[in-house]
Amino acid sequence: MSGKVTNGAGGSGEGGGSAEGWDAAFFARWMRAAADAVDREADRLTELDSAIGDADHGGNMRRGFAAVRSELDEGVPATPGSVLMTAGRKLVSTVGGASGPLYGTLLRRTGKTLGDAEVVTGEELAGALRAGIDAVAQLGGAAAGDKTMLDALWPAADALADSGGKDLRAARKAAEQGAKETVPLQARKGRASYLGERSIGHQDPGAASAALLMAALAAAGGEAEGSE
Repeated sequence: MSGKVTNGAGGSGEGGGSAEGWDAAFFARWMRAAADAVDREADRLTELDSAIGDADHGGNMRRGFAAVRSELDEGVPATPGSVLMTAGRKLVSTVGGASGPLYGTLLRRTGKTLGDAEVVTGEELAGALRAGIDAVAQLGGAAAGDKTMLDALWPAADALADSGGKDLRAARKAAEQGAKETVPLQARKGRASYLGERSIGHQDPGAASAALLMAALAAAGGEAEGSE
């Protein structure tokens, strides 16, 4: 059942949204929830990466989001956009490998698209998130079906947009399904692409961590993992 959340703007609504929108406190809650999820699932992410990558994805993501949490503990920026841009910059500076630039680009472009608004609507978040995902695609030169984080992010963005930015649970579920559907794919981008057909049968670790990011968004909006 869809839950309600009250944010710093004073509004509440179904699916973690509100009539007024979401403020900086909500976005900080999202990033902290992401740090919790990555810390909890770091070993699984590394295990996935050990099959088709460098076996460092979990550790890298844990270090990056721990740094994001520390940054937010020192003070939450005034706007949703600045929260995401701050988080993105911190990921670029602390996460090794390709994940830092990719996740940093995702959050920074999403934040930049949100602009200086103190409160943003679900529709605005959906549009900004899509801009961030498109920037990641441009940076990595990846397309749908290439067995990357985009295979989780694009379905999530579509689900969020289809609901008018209101249904965070749908976005979470779409991302989780997209990550699962990378298993039978052959990687065409990134380190895993070097394996050719041997990459088939393994879930992409980037898609798995992207699903965690979307699950954290739903959690910030009051949707428990596994809720129906």
